[in-house]
Amino acid sequence: MSIESKTGPAEAGHYGAGPAEAGHYGAGPAEAGHYGAGPAKAEVHDGSVDVRNIVKRFGNFTAVDGISFAVKPGEIFGLLGPNGAGKSTLIRMMVTLLPPTSGTAIINGFDVRQQADQVRRSIGVIPQAMTTDLELSVEENLLIFAKLYGVSKEKRNRLIPELLAAVELSQWADKPVKNLSGGMRRRVEIARGLVHEPRVFFLDEPTTGLDPVSRTAVWEMLQKVKGERDLTVLLTTHYMDEADRLCDRLAIVDHGKLVALDTPAALKASIPGRSPEDVTLDDVFVHYTGRALRDALQAPSAMDSPFMIRRP
Repeated sequence: MSIESKTGPAEAGHYGAGPAEAGHYGAGPAEAGHYGAGPAKAEVHDGSVDVRNIVKRFGNFTAVDGISFAVKPGEIFGLLGPNGAGKSTLIRMMVTLLPPTSGTAIINGFDVRQQADQVRRSIGVIPQAMTTDLELSVEENLLIFAKLYGVSKEKRNRLIPELLAAVELSQWADKPVKNLSGGMRRRVEIARGLVHEPRVFFLDEPTTGLDPVSRTAVWEMLQKVKGERDLTVLLTTHYMDEADRLCDRLAIVDHGKLVALDTPAALKASIPGRSPEDVTLDDVFVHYTGRALRDALQAPSAMDSPFMIRRP
């Protein structure tokens, strides 16, 4: 699904395009009273995402500094940024693993601060780390998740075969996951994340560690499942080719702020002094974030995924 770019300032609903503008995409304070402290009144559960002036501070350090943006129902939205830029903290707040210091996010009509349980039931989350049980079969992995989400037996019997067919793993349903390749395991996890029929799907670097053929297969599978299941998809990635191919729009986060938001094509066209045909998303990334190293000098391991829940 292609989202038409707007060249002017973003309009109500934050669906605008272009570099993030002061006050609207988190570069300045929100207008007084615009994002009040009370629960957000959002009634429509259409798969949309609305991040409203969200802030996260750890002591005197501000990791996320008043970011606002919205994602349309059915959109594939990419979140890019250097390590240490604040995107992992932002995602953790959106999936209710970390409470915001101020501001909020409305996920499928539910406020992450006031309605965390409803948010969790309406989202699917695929962490970077592979979390399927290797000793169980493909079908058993999906069955356990479906039961944890309270999916009825009748619905499980319908959904699980449908999902396995969608990710082209029907013939492997009774095989142990340990016998599958990395790309096949990732497809199992995509199917498992959909067993409770979420409206919004979060994926953290979904193709990290996969070979080029498996990466392409996962891309095609995501686009197919998104279309069939009427999903809104948010993904993080460090692969610019992946962002370019999959995403309708991209947001770039740096130093806790939203510094750019637009379609891949429009972001390339925003680079001054160069023809858009000669600009890559790598060029866009460097233009908006610079070349300076962040405090996070090493890429995070799989266990550092913003979606991992750690036991104390």
